[in-house]
Amino acid sequence: MRRLFVLFFVSGFPALLYQVVWQRALFSIYGINVESVTIVVSAFMLGLGLGSLLGGWWSARPGVRRLFAFGVVEVAIGAFGWVSLAAFAAVGEATAGAGTLATGLFTFLLVLVPTIGMGATLPLLTAHLVDRSGNVGTSVGALYFVNTLGSAVACFAAGLFLLGWLGQAGAVRLAAVLNLTIGIVVLAFARGESRAAAATQDADTADGREVRGLLPLGAALGLSAAAGFVALSYEILWFRLFAFTSAGAARAFALLLGAYLAGIAFGSLVSRRFCRDERGDLLPTVGRFVVFANILGFLVAPALATSVTFVWHYALGLVFVAVAAGALGAVFPLVCHLAIPPTRRAGEGLGRLYVANIVGASLGSFLTGFVLLDRFPLPGITIGLAAAGIAGGGLLLLVGRRRRAIVVAAMALVLVIVVGPSLLDGLYERLHYKTGYDGQRYARLIETKSGVVAVTPERLVYGGGIYDGEFKVGFDDLESDTNMVWRTYMLSALHAGPEEILVIGLGSASWTRILAAHPAAPRVTVVEINPGYLDIVRGDPVVGSVLEDSRIDIVIDDARRWMLANPERRFDAIVSNTTFNWRAHITNLLSVEFLELCRSRLKPGGVAYYNTTWHPRVQRTGATVFPHAMRVGNFLAVSDAPLRPDGERLARTLRAYRIDGAAPVGTAAIEAMVALTKRVDDPALLDARHVLETGASIRARTEGMAPITDDDMGTEWDWLRIDTVDRVPHR
Repeated sequence: MRRLFVLFFVSGFPALLYQVVWQRALFSIYGINVESVTIVVSAFMLGLGLGSLLGGWWSARPGVRRLFAFGVVEVAIGAFGWVSLAAFAAVGEATAGAGTLATGLFTFLLVLVPTIGMGATLPLLTAHLVDRSGNVGTSVGALYFVNTLGSAVACFAAGLFLLGWLGQAGAVRLAAVLNLTIGIVVLAFARGESRAAAATQDADTADGREVRGLLPLGAALGLSAAAGFVALSYEILWFRLFAFTSAGAARAFALLLGAYLAGIAFGSLVSRRFCRDERGDLLPTVGRFVVFANILGFLVAPALATSVTFVWHYALGLVFVAVAAGALGAVFPLVCHLAIPPTRRAGEGLGRLYVANIVGASLGSFLTGFVLLDRFPLPGITIGLAAAGIAGGGLLLLVGRRRRAIVVAAMALVLVIVVGPSLLDGLYERLHYKTGYDGQRYARLIETKSGVVAVTPERLVYGGGIYDGEFKVGFDDLESDTNMVWRTYMLSALHAGPEEILVIGLGSASWTRILAAHPAAPRVTVVEINPGYLDIVRGDPVVGSVLEDSRIDIVIDDARRWMLANPERRFDAIVSNTTFNWRAHITNLLSVEFLELCRSRLKPGGVAYYNTTWHPRVQRTGATVFPHAMRVGNFLAVSDAPLRPDGERLARTLRAYRIDGAAPVGTAAIEAMVALTKRVDDPALLDARHVLETGASIRARTEGMAPITDDDMGTEWDWLRIDTVDRVPHR
């Protein structure tokens, strides 16, 4: 059994790698907007739920060899994993840009086989272990512990170094090798497993009737679903908090999920000590864990906000997550022990409870992430969720007649409702300013299911916890251009007169306002993933008019998904003030594959123009994909046509510019920008803020650097970089 525990621990490692990489690959195909993310995650969970039912049914068949079945499943998962990315790419090429329903169907079919296999393993091994131990709770607790701990280790390994070293394809190959190895080893063990050993107990023992009488299956299913709902709801809320405080660092979610799963694992381990006495009344114990878990779940947000004001980094907050998740993790094994008799049908009973848990988790993910966060602020949802969870635990204590525990639960409920708002006051400001926090408050804060957007009193815009521009479209000289919009105007030196412009990302809308005011009067299409930016822009005296301008069409969607869904659209310029190169999923807008997509959507002589955030590897990628490139500050213009900055045309265009009836660019600034067009590749300016550099110079300067691809994910998982954000606004 110890060897089997080791194998099941290792089995949890590739399962999490698959989930991370497969979801990432599907997001590249179908988009990372909240609708696509919800569909992909739901498809995974639906497959796991069906697998748990199938595995439970299979484990209860007379004479079934459960170890043999487990080995076969592991081999099948490994075989699929080995070819999975190629299969995803082939299907994605044929279905990219599909509608919501079609996306859900294709995603579900792509992950159906492996997720069913993953879901089937726990019921199979539970039935095998219950046959030998005669105890459901200790069996589920042990198996849940080792498998979930393996997944937690995979999260930490993936976030810290594995994905950065191996990329998507390498990580999936490693996972497939592990699955195949586990399967082969288990099949060797299973050679000695007799068919009779798989059915040693009868389903109608007295002990079975006694345990079922303690907690009817219907009640257990409801309790299991509620536990899954609460656990995933907290995970959604915690992910938003950690994504915000880390400014969307790629590894933040992996580390959060690792801490969460580690807590679940050790909570399962702790639950085993309460399951050793089969006749004990465990319902009040479940109630205590539920109350305790929700108290801790509520405290994660204020604890994280307080900790970063002292130690600045979010690592300490992961400890709070692990402890809270540990209390949540103890509930499921206890419920299984109460409801499932230790018979040959133990795996089947577990499968039913597991699918209920997954259904509850799916509902929690959908309701909290898709509905509640679009209607209520996160502090209010946190208080409501904790209050409901504590009240639910109190009901279990009431049924168990534990008066003292009921009083404690009631006091906790009152404290969460009464004191909670003050503990969560200024939550996002504390997460944003960290050790520099001294009571600052945002002028505006917009929360949607797609993210958090804030505006400071200084009119700086922050999206997801990091600088995203300011409401400013004009400047008198280059040094006063704090919003660096000189890069927007410099596009006129590279393109004679764009008629159709695609803008990826609205941000503060300053760039859109400038581009739409071009003397050539272009039509502008903006694709923005977060509708919260529209609320931030609406009514602003500088940029608010973009929402009423008939020449500007704003679409709420993932840019890559929208471009794939609209192959007939062609543009003179595709402009993206791309966010920082280390943020999660930014590779989707920086990779070779995306640039090739841009190339296919450009008119002859068209220009793709995007922010490299100064990273040389991002610059090399663009200069490698396109034959012609020009760096403009930290921006990069790329095209299939030669790029020769025309200073005279730039001067004429800037003098003709009018925004709200006034010239936005001062005479001194125009002269300085024209002077830059005459100093291309000037060695004295290559490290300066205002610079023009050709593609040939970029390629020579970045010799030896590999272009960014969807597979290697660029600089997102750079293991040498610590997830920290400068304490001053990024430009």
